[in-house]
Amino acid sequence: MAAINGVMMQYFHWYSHSGGLWQQLARDAQELAAAGFTALWLPPAYKGNNGSNDVGYAVYDLFDLGEFDQKGSIATKYGTKDEYLKAIALAHAAGIQIYGDIVLNHRLGADAKEEFLATPLDPNNRFQPIDSLQTISGWTHFTFPGRQGKYSTMQWHWWHFDAIDYNVHNQQQQAVYLIKDKTFDRHVDTEKGNFDYLMGCDLDMDNPEVLGELNYWGEWYLDTTKIDGLRLDAVKHIEPRFFDDWLKHLNNHTKKDLFTVGEYWSYELDALEYFINQTEGKIHLVDAPLHNNFHVASRQGQSYDLRQIFDGSLVQHQPTLAVTFVENHDSQPLQALESVVENWFKPLAYALILLREAGYPCVFYGDYYGATYRDRGRDGNQYDIVLQSHRPAIDRLLHARRHYAYGIQHDYFDHPNTVGWTRLGDTAHPDSMAVIIANSAAGTKWMNVGKPNTTYIDLMTNITTPILTNADGWGEFCCQGGSVSVWVPKSH
Repeated sequence: MAAINGVMMQYFHWYSHSGGLWQQLARDAQELAAAGFTALWLPPAYKGNNGSNDVGYAVYDLFDLGEFDQKGSIATKYGTKDEYLKAIALAHAAGIQIYGDIVLNHRLGADAKEEFLATPLDPNNRFQPIDSLQTISGWTHFTFPGRQGKYSTMQWHWWHFDAIDYNVHNQQQQAVYLIKDKTFDRHVDTEKGNFDYLMGCDLDMDNPEVLGELNYWGEWYLDTTKIDGLRLDAVKHIEPRFFDDWLKHLNNHTKKDLFTVGEYWSYELDALEYFINQTEGKIHLVDAPLHNNFHVASRQGQSYDLRQIFDGSLVQHQPTLAVTFVENHDSQPLQALESVVENWFKPLAYALILLREAGYPCVFYGDYYGATYRDRGRDGNQYDIVLQSHRPAIDRLLHARRHYAYGIQHDYFDHPNTVGWTRLGDTAHPDSMAVIIANSAAGTKWMNVGKPNTTYIDLMTNITTPILTNADGWGEFCCQGGSVSVWVPKSH
């Protein structure tokens, strides 16, 4: 479980430079711990189809953590296996937990073709055949020649998969090919009729050999890396009962309750709650609906009603299972789920996830460190992107979370453009805090912090004039337009 007032960082972005992330983590670990981060979500650490250029989601070999000469390189995009394990050890020494990014849905980059029977289905309606059962040729035989059977001797064949999307015999046909005698999982997202199939070679989670290998790999990976938790990729494409069984197996193996968060990217709360019910509340989920609210609020500016900022969010309805975030590698500019939160709103959004009692917040690498990169947009044109660093603001919010974000919370969400809340502290953290944000003109909010006749200052340094509470502990707290202020006792 997350540490008290724990904060994780997504320690990468889609365009992270190749070759040095594990070395950078080894250098950054102590500094990140001092800033207030208690856990890091690291990118997929195994060899992808594009070798040292692969972000990690096009999985080729789960057992190659940057150790074998496969797909054109020994190292992954982020470094070698030795660098990975060293970085984890140094993060642990600094008091930071590590969550590994786990991609189990699919495989890409097979080493040989195979022929088998399959039915072509409409990619946009997986219940609709577009041709009859036929012999196709697909890249489905994985031999991992660079590894030569080390750690696992299993080779993967067409019968280990449910479907593929490429037929060598008919390369122009756009189809999802459902392999003969296979069926899609039932309890998956209903987009496209059934969203079991996502990409590449889709694993058959009913095949005993597949289940046995994934159980064995999970044991090997946890024993090898000593990580503390898992970020599960693309869970809406996999039968929920698989995760129940797989996580139970790993928890029994490690003799501990691994922290687990799933990526179910949907803005529909009902879909997220369905998955939560199917997995009996054992897996946290990323709060994509809240991220979308931030995106919309940042675009609409003063016309957005801040009283609705949590409406339809996971953190509002399942606060103990929500991992809250502002931005991530999928939502950043030029990515498939691009839904950017505008820069002016990001400090406000981070205040909303870092300084409230509900949710387990995740800070995005690109928002903390900034980044520059170039890629093609959906229109085919090249774009140069600069992600602005919000580190000074985030560091102040992390300080406030560590020292003041405790105890009873009182909300003052009573104005469309200016909202606030207070945290009254607890026995171990007796100082209280008032937070106020505005998406229009400068705003004020009459709030109670429980500390009479006390001088408060703005920890964000946006406002330099102190505020004095009255004899009953109330004060008229304020913030600048389009800004956030965090008010704490002056003596600190």
